Amino acid sequence: MPTVSAHVAVTLAAHVDHVFGVMGNGNAYFLDALTCQTDARFVAVRHEAGAVVAADAFHRSSGRLAAATTTYGAGFTNTLTALAEAVQAHVPLVLVVGDEPTSGPRPWDVDQIAMASAVGARTYTVGRTDAAATTVIAVEHALTYRVPTVLAIPYDVATLDTGPVPETPTPRLPPPLAVRGAFADGVVREIATALSAARRPLLLAGRGAWEAGAGEALGALADATGALTTTTALGRGVFPRPEFDLGVSGGFGAQGAMELVREADVAVVVGASLNQFTMRFGDLFAPGCRVFQVDVAPAATHPHVGGYVRGDAAVVTEAILKELDGATPSGWRESVDLAAARRQEPGDGTAADGRLDPRTAAARLAELLPEDRVVVSDGGHFLGWSNMYWPVAAPDRMVMVGTAFQAIGLGFPSVVGAALARPEATVVLTTGDGGGLMALSDLESAVRVAGGRGIAVVWNDGAYSAEMHLYGRKGLAREPMLIPDVDFAGVATALGAQGVAVRTVEDLDALTHWRTRPETDRPFLLLDLRVSGTVVAPFWEEISRASG
Repeated sequence: MPTVSAHVAVTLAAHVDHVFGVMGNGNAYFLDALTCQTDARFVAVRHEAGAVVAADAFHRSSGRLAAATTTYGAGFTNTLTALAEAVQAHVPLVLVVGDEPTSGPRPWDVDQIAMASAVGARTYTVGRTDAAATTVIAVEHALTYRVPTVLAIPYDVATLDTGPVPETPTPRLPPPLAVRGAFADGVVREIATALSAARRPLLLAGRGAWEAGAGEALGALADATGALTTTTALGRGVFPRPEFDLGVSGGFGAQGAMELVREADVAVVVGASLNQFTMRFGDLFAPGCRVFQVDVAPAATHPHVGGYVRGDAAVVTEAILKELDGATPSGWRESVDLAAARRQEPGDGTAADGRLDPRTAAARLAELLPEDRVVVSDGGHFLGWSNMYWPVAAPDRMVMVGTAFQAIGLGFPSVVGAALARPEATVVLTTGDGGGLMALSDLESAVRVAGGRGIAVVWNDGAYSAEMHLYGRKGLAREPMLIPDVDFAGVATALGAQGVAVRTVEDLDALTHWRTRPETDRPFLLLDLRVSGTVVAPFWEEISRASG
């Protein structure tokens, strides 16, 4: 029967190929129609937050529209942290949910529209006569504004017969934002003039540059000016010539590389928001450096920016290239020892407390992990180790669900989305013991979906280390910051994975043996790293200093 739920499912399936979710009363008929009447694949996770997280990671790894589904009430409220993260990260996603009946709320219903609005997501509610059209509107809204959109199906509308599914228009998306006006044209010329005259030019790019397809143009701009390049954590790999790239800018960067950034006399920032971490809390550039920014935000996003152009990263970069007109490269990038500048601390093997030095573990894992990998990351202090030591090939190979909203506990379901978005790659999760325990329900999902293409690295130091290194130093009670010893390797093994407790660098050889087995003949691998909590990541030292 062509119900309202079928109209939503069939119309949505024309725009997505995976829907992540948890079944309940509010979405049962939608999932039945999706499964029986479309080619889209429903991927079950074990927690409603995980549904949105998996969809979020799917988009970040593939660039495609994401979709998730949950029931109403408690099923919907469970999504809110993940939904807020997707809003902050500008992820185009459609979340199909059940909702209260049109006759009014029941005792277990809540004002879902208000809750979604509170975290920045708009809700579209379908009716009997407009379900397909409303679904297309939700899709178009998500793609146009790059934001999650909630698509609600009232409980008493879900099964109403509404006739054949109508044809609907294809979503119409806005073109790339062009440089507009004489003032903006003048700033483009000013950037070109500054780069031509610079002795030590620097280009800094973020994920926005990647999403705009600006990598090739940025590479040409770097070649034309002789600029060194650097990226945000989410922009790694956007420049085509890694031999002249300093790596991640900010607290994840190597000390020598950040000293070179301080030497720049002109810096052009493209598709990066210049948040406090990238900017090292205002200390990234030296006084006197002329800083220009190119972005689609309404205005410059940091007070150190002296010239701003609003526009698509690729469009503006091409415009700057045209204005250069035969500029002579500075020669700066050929004059410095980049290998030495990018070198990270190797660690001491074993820390003073007898546990594994996380720097040593991170460096060794960088040697052992498969090159064809997607790294997905939870939030927490351990972020420093993977971002400092594990290079990735492109921005869509680094998924950090949680950092935009400063959330933890979103790691394991991220594996699910990334594994389905990149079926050719190995997905490597990096998570802490605190966030790992919070997301434990979807360890099963990760093991089931990623299988022999999945690796989880748990930085297990028995504490909420971010708080320990910030508030513990201030003399606050440490007991709430501690986590009893947890055998993640044992838990993983019970769920069908290969769990390995790693207490020495030599224990990491288990990864080498795992890689020798055929992908179809090996289980998901979880490395339970028993690391020392006494070693503090440099980016967290910066946060501690900034917080007083």
